[in-house]
Amino acid sequence: MEKYLEPTAMLNFNDEMFQHLIRQKGWDNLNYEDRIKQIYDFVRNEIKFGYNRGDDIPASEVLQDGYGQCNTKSTLLMALLRAVGVPCRIHGFFIDKKMQKGALTGITYLLAPNKIVHAWTEVNVNDEWIALEGVIIDDSYLKQVKNRLCSFNDGFIGYGISVKDKDNINLCWTGESVYVQSFSITDDLGIFNNPDELFVKYNNTGSKLKRIMFNRKRKKINRKLDILRNQ
Repeated sequence: MEKYLEPTAMLNFNDEMFQHLIRQKGWDNLNYEDRIKQIYDFVRNEIKFGYNRGDDIPASEVLQDGYGQCNTKSTLLMALLRAVGVPCRIHGFFIDKKMQKGALTGITYLLAPNKIVHAWTEVNVNDEWIALEGVIIDDSYLKQVKNRLCSFNDGFIGYGISVKDKDNINLCWTGESVYVQSFSITDDLGIFNNPDELFVKYNNTGSKLKRIMFNRKRKKINRKLDILRNQ
């Protein structure tokens, strides 16, 4: 399990910012499963759903931003879990971009690849790997958008959500895998020890031009998500 506890350039949990947060929250004094639950709850609800400047940013930047999407929230979740001795890894996928419609609109949605790179954190509990995809969506955002989801292929998608049943979405972690976008997966990219390895190979904003164009729009997108969240 050693390799699932190591820091990396992206999982930079040795930064004093993380150590201060962990001491403040008392996470390292909890039992194993409570560490997972409380860190999962923190990243899910205290770090809002939103868009950072790229997929391959360090966990410290996600924490400073105070928001993130599937890939960046997974990075932050992994960093905090490893910092308190919880082994974790990252699982990569391609996901249908239709799931992002509503959260992304206009030119930003049109420029997005048809298959978006997606990832979730997997945590080791009782020698089983548990998926924590539900960390992506905060409760305040979910409450406002779940009735806006569109029916698609016997499920419901939109606004960064993809589920079988929009009336029974429960993202609380109770020891089992929890999902919120998995219904739109098109390809399995495999399991990686850390996000550095995944995002050097697969990246949604790999080209410099796409990154520049996206970053011109993303603050406006995040403001729109906050308006939705606060309605």
